[in-house]
Amino acid sequence: MRKLKLKELGRLSTEEFKSVEKLPYVVVLDQVRSMHNVGSVFRTADAFRAEKIILCGITGQPPHREITKTAIGAEKSVSWEYAAKTTDALRHLKALGYHIYAVEQTDRSQSLQDIIFSGGKVAFVFGNEIDGIEQEVLEICDSCIEIPQAGTKHSLNISVACGVVLWQYASSRLSQF
Repeated sequence: MRKLKLKELGRLSTEEFKSVEKLPYVVVLDQVRSMHNVGSVFRTADAFRAEKIILCGITGQPPHREITKTAIGAEKSVSWEYAAKTTDALRHLKALGYHIYAVEQTDRSQSLQDIIFSGGKVAFVFGNEIDGIEQEVLEICDSCIEIPQAGTKHSLNISVACGVVLWQYASSRLSQF
């Protein structure tokens, strides 16, 4: 076994990434406080070819040193926009035909392993590290996803949750996975 060198991985350049077809999904960050989490989400969105990220409310925006530290350049490859209110961003996405999934524990959450994603456009909403997704935001969402857990903690770090959900979504849509 030999570890591959970066040039052997065959990854796209930033410019190539910008021009390739993306998967039909958007990541929405609702009031995410940690710049490191934001940077990590950029990196994950790059890995799984997201259309874009929408940063809402207090969520930090590039350029920012802490975002760049964890994004490792993905903040330059993944398209993003800012919305002051998450509710406005979601209403706009709905008008464009997106099915909105909240990633949150609610009385109507479906287990991630039971979700069958349609072929249409989707958006995944991830919430604040302490408070989760705001209730007024949940009311706009079409469905709710819960990641099954078997330990003592009730939640995952937002960047980890994002990786789990985006992998599940993208794995059936990208032939290389």
